[in-house]
Amino acid sequence: MDNAALLVLNKDKKLKKIISSVGEYDIRIISNPFEALVEAIITQQISDAAGKSISLKFKNLFGKKYPSPSDVIKLSKDEIKSIGLSRMKAEYIFDLSKMIVDKKLDFKIFKKMSNENVISELTKVRGIGRWTAEMYLIFALGRMDVFPLGDLGLINGIKKLYDLENPSTDEILKITNNWIPYRTMGTWYIWRGVKNFQFV
Repeated sequence: MDNAALLVLNKDKKLKKIISSVGEYDIRIISNPFEALVEAIITQQISDAAGKSISLKFKNLFGKKYPSPSDVIKLSKDEIKSIGLSRMKAEYIFDLSKMIVDKKLDFKIFKKMSNENVISELTKVRGIGRWTAEMYLIFALGRMDVFPLGDLGLINGIKKLYDLENPSTDEILKITNNWIPYRTMGTWYIWRGVKNFQFV
């Protein structure tokens, strides 16, 4: 982690304890934008472990290499659903793949867009809401200042760390706005803290 980020995040004494316990910031960026978006759809509203399991089964449907959108549309929606996805998610992944094949969605345009503009464009796609678009910003584009307010694990982690029983959105933002422009990093540390039970 660079010194500028440390200076900002370590001002938050509670977050500082998590940072020192977890260690170096090491988020996994997914270089394939299609894979990043499919993974975000798969993991909507399920646990991290369940998401990883289904993502692996999805990849295994196609062999060793991650499938291209044209590979996906060769399958039926029932075949996609067979790995443990809901019918809706299978349809979302199929429809997304079809959009890319039909050149109705071009990932290259997102690189120079602001976070809010990327979210605005992606949420026009069926099955992609704000949280899914934010996961794309974090894990595909590597944006450093994303705070996914709709992430249940993140909010529960903040409740634990800051000893808040039923915080309002304003209370949460008051805390996390102090992490700007490194809210992605603060988010990642909270996720890791929840995963490793490192709250003190």
